[in-house]
Amino acid sequence: MSHKLEIDSVKKSFGHNQVLTDIYLKCETGDIVGLLGSNGSGKSTLLKILFGVLHAEQKFIRIDGKIFECPYKTLGEVAYLPQDSFIPGKMSLASAAKLYLRTDDRVQFFLDDPALYLNQDRKVSQLSGGELRYAEIKLLLSLDAKFVLLDEPFN
Repeated sequence: MSHKLEIDSVKKSFGHNQVLTDIYLKCETGDIVGLLGSNGSGKSTLLKILFGVLHAEQKFIRIDGKIFECPYKTLGEVAYLPQDSFIPGKMSLASAAKLYLRTDDRVQFFLDDPALYLNQDRKVSQLSGGELRYAEIKLLLSLDAKFVLLDEPFN
């Protein structure tokens, strides 16, 4: 089944600096969409607004025609990878998998990856930047979300 995500009429300012003006974006499951622009042009801001963690002066977010104020509050709709790490550093990789994935079969699938299996008992703060980013991306892709937003996934 195909799902549709739309964000429409987005307006966002920081002080007197208008960053986003009447932005519209539409995608369907299976689409891969890239946002291109120079530093400070509002790409990350748009993703945060779309996920629901940043307020906008105006926005309309629809998933399958249903309006959402904060999509992250509804399980299974949207997952988001921020630019910076989101897994607490003192948590082990296995604990993070259990927290986010919740079911034993998803956790097992996640940890069966050779790159992750060897690191499952290590604290997140002990992983290299590449190991951590790989784990975060795989974690989000293992969730049961209709849409995944990746902000600087190759940072």
